[in-house]
Amino acid sequence: MSVSTAALEPSVCAPLPVLGQDVTVPLVTGGEVTYAALDYAASAPALQRVWDDVAAYAPYYGSVHRGAGYLSQLSTDLFENSRRTVAEFLGCRADDQVVFTRSTTDSLNLLAAAIPANCQVFVYETEHHASLLPWRDAQVTYLNAPRTPGQAVETLERALADRDPYGPALVCVTGASNVTGELWPVRELAAAAHAHGARIVLDAAQFAPHHPVDIAELDVDWVAFSGHKLYAPFGSGVLAGRADWLQAAEPYLAGGGASRKVARRADGGVDVDWHTTAARHEAGSPNVIGVYSIASACKALTEAGFDNLVAREQELVSRVREGLAEVPEVQVLSLFGDDAPRVGVISFVVRGWNSSHFAAALSAEYGIGVRDGLFCAHPLVRTLLGSDPQDPGECGAPEAEPGERSLNAIRVSFGAGTPDEHIDRFLRAVTELVREGAQWKYRTEDGRCVPDRGEAAQV
Repeated sequence: MSVSTAALEPSVCAPLPVLGQDVTVPLVTGGEVTYAALDYAASAPALQRVWDDVAAYAPYYGSVHRGAGYLSQLSTDLFENSRRTVAEFLGCRADDQVVFTRSTTDSLNLLAAAIPANCQVFVYETEHHASLLPWRDAQVTYLNAPRTPGQAVETLERALADRDPYGPALVCVTGASNVTGELWPVRELAAAAHAHGARIVLDAAQFAPHHPVDIAELDVDWVAFSGHKLYAPFGSGVLAGRADWLQAAEPYLAGGGASRKVARRADGGVDVDWHTTAARHEAGSPNVIGVYSIASACKALTEAGFDNLVAREQELVSRVREGLAEVPEVQVLSLFGDDAPRVGVISFVVRGWNSSHFAAALSAEYGIGVRDGLFCAHPLVRTLLGSDPQDPGECGAPEAEPGERSLNAIRVSFGAGTPDEHIDRFLRAVTELVREGAQWKYRTEDGRCVPDRGEAAQV
């Protein structure tokens, strides 16, 4: 395989240290190799800085908001300071609220529970299921996949202008696709939404880890994202934005922390005075460590120079796209075309290969972790593959034998912690697998393509 000149040029900055960067994994062909984690779009490895911050805090762990002891007061300060750090990272407006949740999915379900009665929701079929599915109690209009950013704006404008009756409306859109990595015209979509009296929520799960987010500059009403994609551990997320709908809605969960005052009535019932702050939707004991880890990640990305991290990632994107273009059997999936700006998320299929077989070979023979399937964005992947909506296919591997055509794709994704060597190894592996075939035999087991421990392939 030829190596592009970009691979020989120094990067604008070094990759950030992440957990697991020295982990070795066994190869089915013998020996071990350092694991190449190229599945950032599912969950990015935690930054070493985040882990160190959490470890330093752990001995001082305590309950928050109502404890009189020193550790409780310290933890409360940490929790609320983390809220301010996240607000600053997102460029929140003075009256915006930052609500801590479990994930992007949780954030968007919270917002779905808070929208006004008779609110109409507009969402593109290209969305990840976290933003496609929460609106079960609303009148939902699903918009067809646009093929240009301009078409995305035009489609939304027509849909909003034609809505009947005219009332509260919400647009939900991704900032960066979890399938193609392409950036969406968020600012233009926000302007279109507001021009037609609608609000807009930005699913920034794939956007925030790869690109600075500024709520005020983008003029969106809410932003949702997950900690585990922003180089923090699992179990924490954020919904940030306008407070009025959140204050007017019933608490997302009923319980301690969300309630300000509870009293028995003379008739035996209970009267509850709910908080109007972010606490209204944060009932129960909060995930203090998860919240702190998000704030730590926000600080780490800011202090490292987010613009430099973005520039380095764009170098990696160019190298991957150039390398894949040298293999005619590889088809990269795209909505907006080759010139569309994108983050480090690239999906593709390989002619003559079952995608799950290819992903399994990357792992077993090269120690490279990618993802295969429909990436919990079924309508989008079906559209990109030109398949019938009723064709079989699931989030994971299908029940197809190695070599059979499958309705799924392969996704490689990377970011601030990705070493150059992982990209070089991936491109070499793709070329060798296409040119020479797998060195091992594979079979389907419990819906996954796995190495057959019996014998190597005859190559």
